[in-house]
Amino acid sequence: MDYALTIFPTQYSIDIRELAQQAEQRGFEALLVPEHTHIPASRRTPFPGGGELPRHYYSTYDPFVALATAAAVTKKLRIGTGICLVIERDPITLAKEVASLDVLSGGRFIFGIGAGWNAEEMENHGTQFNTRRRVLREKIEAMKAIWTQQAAEYHGQFVNFDPIWSDPKPLQKPHPPILIGGSTPAAMRAALRYCDGWMPIPGRGGSDPLAEIQQFRRLAQEAGRDPQSIPLSLFMAPSDRKLLDRFAQAGVQRAIFALPSDTREKVMPLLDRYAALMQG
Repeated sequence: MDYALTIFPTQYSIDIRELAQQAEQRGFEALLVPEHTHIPASRRTPFPGGGELPRHYYSTYDPFVALATAAAVTKKLRIGTGICLVIERDPITLAKEVASLDVLSGGRFIFGIGAGWNAEEMENHGTQFNTRRRVLREKIEAMKAIWTQQAAEYHGQFVNFDPIWSDPKPLQKPHPPILIGGSTPAAMRAALRYCDGWMPIPGRGGSDPLAEIQQFRRLAQEAGRDPQSIPLSLFMAPSDRKLLDRFAQAGVQRAIFALPSDTREKVMPLLDRYAALMQG
């Protein structure tokens, strides 16, 4: 099993460039960062984690800018989004950003995506909560066309354009791996329909993560897919060796540990603990 990290990089947390270098030195496979362009002050949508929404949700850097700086100071560490709010972005522009970062990083980009949870945030970008999953699918399908076709076009309900030219194409072929987050059946079906892997948060909402993995494999079989061919990544993986071993036995290929959006003095000891745990 590979081991990766995720953090909300901010002005007041450890510098993402130093974190990327330290992660690479310790043998971590990847560093993923999330995305929120903003958080509406109304706070109408409750925080899924419960309680008050942490400040770093509206303080985090733009993921592509942050990841570009991380890629520039590393050689092997994979960099990725965990997750990119595709529903809040223009797909033609986003396709260009993903391809550019993949080329400039030497083919190290992982494209983690999600449908989003904050209704008023996505509304500010013109997406309605009840259609967000259809919007997500169309935007991903459109980007795949841009990445793989010289004169790409797409015609859907929410995304529509005639043939366009857009280079560069991603270095990874046919495109960087697309991993969708979320533990709901809708997210599972999306992973099977138009993504390359599934990236749930284990135990979110009190659920049994091992049972969810079995449910996902059943859905894969029903869809005519080989369950073992679809990579599984655990986002915010537990820091427990026995639990990690159980997930590895269940076929999980990547465990992603969460780091706090905090200072170097707070983050580095935890990074060392995860590195020790990674060694078994």
